[in-house]
Parts: sequence; C-alpha cells; structure tokens
Amino acid sequence: MAKTLEDVARRTGSQPAARPAGVPGPLELHKELKVNYRRIAFISLGLALFFLFYFLPPLPVAVDPAGKEFALSRQGQMAIGLFLLAGIWWVFEVIPIGATALAIGIFQALFGIRPADVAFRDFMDPSVLFILGSLMVGLAFTKAGLTKRLAFKMLQITGENTKMILLGVFVVTVTLTLFMAHTAVAATMFPILMAILGLYGTREGETSRFGKALFIGMAFTAGAGSAITLLGAARGIVALGFYKEITGQEISFARYTEVMALYGIAMMFLIWLLMLIWFRPEKDRIAGLKEKVKELSAGMGPLSKQEIFVGVAVAVVVALLAMQNFIPALKGLNKSAIMLTLGLLFFLTRVFTVEDLEKRIPWNIVLLFGGAMSIGFCLWQTGAAQWLAVHWLGMFKDAPWLIFVLAIFFLVMVMTNFIMNVAAIAITLPVALIIAGYLGVNPELILWTSLAAAALPFCLLVGAAPNAIAYESKQFTAGEFFVAGIPASIIALALLAVFALTIWPLLGVPALLK
Repeated sequence: MAKTLEDVARRTGSQPAARPAGVPGPLELHKELKVNYRRIAFISLGLALFFLFYFLPPLPVAVDPAGKEFALSRQGQMAIGLFLLAGIWWVFEVIPIGATALAIGIFQALFGIRPADVAFRDFMDPSVLFILGSLMVGLAFTKAGLTKRLAFKMLQITGENTKMILLGVFVVTVTLTLFMAHTAVAATMFPILMAILGLYGTREGETSRFGKALFIGMAFTAGAGSAITLLGAARGIVALGFYKEITGQEISFARYTEVMALYGIAMMFLIWLLMLIWFRPEKDRIAGLKEKVKELSAGMGPLSKQEIFVGVAVAVVVALLAMQNFIPALKGLNKSAIMLTLGLLFFLTRVFTVEDLEKRIPWNIVLLFGGAMSIGFCLWQTGAAQWLAVHWLGMFKDAPWLIFVLAIFFLVMVMTNFIMNVAAIAITLPVALIIAGYLGVNPELILWTSLAAAALPFCLLVGAAPNAIAYESKQFTAGEFFVAGIPASIIALALLAVFALTIWPLLGVPALLK
C-alpha cells in the first residue's frame, strides 16, 4: 500500500500535488513527534535531585577544627538541590542554557529559597553587565573591521601550520590577560577566531575539530593567563585582601606575578598539547593560507577612521581599568559602568544600530551569566557553600600536607565552576587557613593554591565568561566542553602538585612552616 503522495505519484506516473508552504511532510512529522527519551531522563534527574533535597530531613551540622558549628538552613538545603538541577540541565542542554538560568530564579521564588526581588536582581548584577559591555567590545571590533585585520596579522606570523596557529592564538590570549580582564580578552578574541575559522574552511553551521580546539583552548588559556597578574581578574585583589586580614601579611603586585607566572605559562602549553591530542585538527596545514591572507590584507587598505576610533576608544578604557589597580582616585569608578559607557559611546557615534542590539548581542549568554550569579549568591547567602566547604575540608584535617593542599585545589576548582570565583575564594580560604594552622602548612601555599584553582573552571560554561563566550561559536556542545574539561582539570591538579613540591619552594614558598 502506498504510504505517501510521493508513493502514489511513482506508481501512477503522475506528479504529486504541491504541498502548501509551512505544512510538514510525513518525514518531518515523524521527526517532530519522536520522543527524546535522553532529554526527558536528564530533565527528570535534575528535578528528582532538587525534590530529594526539598523533602530530606535536616542534614548534619558541619564543624570546623576550631569547633565552630555551621548548621544548614532549610533554604540552604534547597539551594544545594537547585545547584545540582542547574548543573545537570546545563551540562546536558535539556533546554537552552539561558532558559536554565531563568529556571534558577523561578525555583528560588516559587519555593521560597530567596525572595523573588533578590533572586532576579542578580540577573542585572554589575558583573553580568560587565560581560555585556565586553561582548559589545567584540562586536565593535567586528563591525569596524579590526577583527579581520588582527586575524590576518596573526596568521602572517604563525604561518600555515595548524598547530602553530593554535599556539599563536593561545599565546596572544595569555598575553592580553596580563593587562586586561579575561572576559574582555575573550570578547576581543572571539571575532578574530571566527575569522580564522572561516579561513580554515569551516562553513557557517558546520563544526570541526580545529574549531573545537580553537575556541575551547581560548577559553581555557584565558583562565590560565588571568592567574598571572592582578589585572586579569578581580579574584586576585579579593584573595589578597582576605589573606592580609587573616594572616596580617601583605602580598605585592610583583610578588603575585613572580609566584603565579610560571604556573600560568605552563598551563598554557599543557592546554595546547591537550587540544592537539583531544581535538586533533583535520588538516596539518592550511594550503595557500599565506598568499590568501596577504591578498585579503592588501585588499583592506589603510586603517579607516572608524577602525582608529574604535581602537583608540577601547585602548583608553582598557588603560583606565588597568590604572584602577594603582591610582587610588580611580578605584571608586565602577568597572561595569566604564565598559557600558564604551557601548553607549558606540551607539551615540552610530558604530552600533538597533539591529545590533536586537540580533547580534548573544542574550542567551547574558542570561546564562545572570543565572550563574543568582545560583552563586544563593549558595553563599543561604550558607550552603560554606557548609559544603567545611564538610569537605574537615575530611582532610589529619591528612598529609600535599593531600590537604590538593583537596583545597579540588574544592575551589569545583566551586568556581558554579559560583563566582571571588565567592569560592571568600568561602574556602578562611576555612582552609584555619585547618592549615593545625597541620603546620604554610598559609601562603594555601593562597596560591586557591588562586590557581579559581582561575581554571574547565568543566561548565557558567564557570567563567570566556567559557560562555567561546560557546557562542557553536563549535561545541556543553557536554563536549565538560568532557574536555575533565583531563584539563586533572592536568591542572597534577601541575599544582609539581609546583607545590618543587617550583614554589624555590620561590620562597615552602610547604610547611618551620
């Protein structure tokens, strides 16, 4: 029996009637009606974990080595359940990542974890708006034409070898993080990498192993580079403040870079090797690239007035943000306001149009970070994060010093995948320093360990802005990012052990107090 109009047409020799526009055929209907059991399973798993913590009786009190008790409130218990739900939905992308972010605010409001006005206010936190401003910088580079010009210049240096192109991208990324916040660096690098991907031959809508290595590697190295100086991220300033308050010892800018530089650079090279193995590029060389780049570069002509304007405006803002660390009079200026002023300037000068605001800003990513801030503050304000930290580190109070140090690194690295790295350090560092005193571990080693881990959220897109910005390339899924982050995290942990045992003692950071 004929099953479709096409079957009837073939048997009778007649032409089938044209299907009206917008009316799906049998194959399309079958695809639409097909049940995605994997998606349903992970949606259900996330909900099951949330309701497990919702219905569980009160969990045991956490006690630190000084005897201080940390009780987990009802709201804190539900916050842990929401934390697990969000993690599963984000990793397996059961709904768009921005929609999962909205679910975080919705669950808090509906189940009384935090008041609705508090939970949703975090979606417009200054940190989220800083990311929005950073994305506008990347968009301005693209519209002005600076993106292609910078990409061509980089490729003229790296040549046609794909391995060297990847290394060149990672070196430039790390170099920029020495002077700029890693969020702004990722936003700047993103359009450049898209241009490079186009020259590689990956068409729009297609993915490639080279594309995965390019964007995931950029996100990873932006984190590694941001650990080297105090300019790469706010976490360093906050950690040094906590450290001084608890120990009375002050760490200078130069000392910070002296200790962290080798670790960040070593991580960059190890990430490069991991990307070459994990996502081996389809091509060893991009044949004819040098000539093509030279031809395209020549076709662009001299710098346009718009390119000069955008370049100078961005340079002034980057310099202003950098000088805030050294000039007290500038410290009162809000970083987010500075970045958004740059975006406003581009609208006033018609670099941007309303179409850019509506269609070219990745609002899915902005929502993602709104949700990340909301769950982070939720875990912090309900006491759930501190309860988890005390429970985890308390298990290692009698362990050898190296195991204890690695346990701190692991905890901070896991926490910073879900909450702000500043919050992860603020929660973990005080507890870790108390336990370190009982074990005779050098508190300075605890500081560097926490800072290294907080820079490397390699598993979840919400862990750092560069991760989410890289995701916008559509070269990889959240699951692929998570899987690639596992060996990267293991490498970071192993490298930390090597530095704690060998390199840092040579730089005046012994493991144990005399």
